[in-house]
Amino acid sequence: MSAMKVRGRCTCNALRYSVSLENADAGRTSLCHCSSCRRAFGTPFGTTTKVPLDGFKYEQGKPKLYKQDNGVIREFCDNCGVFICEYGEQAADKFRYIMWGTMDEPEKLPPKGEFFCKSRASWMPEIPDVFHKQEIKQ
Repeated sequence: MSAMKVRGRCTCNALRYSVSLENADAGRTSLCHCSSCRRAFGTPFGTTTKVPLDGFKYEQGKPKLYKQDNGVIREFCDNCGVFICEYGEQAADKFRYIMWGTMDEPEKLPPKGEFFCKSRASWMPEIPDVFHKQEIKQ
């Protein structure tokens, strides 16, 4: 697989970013069904793509940071409120978890796994051919 670049942005276009990856396997997209993701995304699950920090950069604008009590940091647009990425304090210098829906071409990085599957909405089918984890040790 060859090198790839993925671009993304917030709703109002004030924040624009790019992600450079060695190949599509270097980004790991996952669905999370935990209650925290449901609240943060306002949907039945959250979808993020884990990328190495050295491949992520803002091309335009500067994000506002919000640090939660649990140590998770979210970067978001101060104008439209869309959050672009999140990361824990331990991963701050290694990874970013990009909000999948902010990418211009999210299909380039399809899901590879689902987490907290026990909490999946009863009407939502399991995604075929990906890793499934019932629970994650916190």
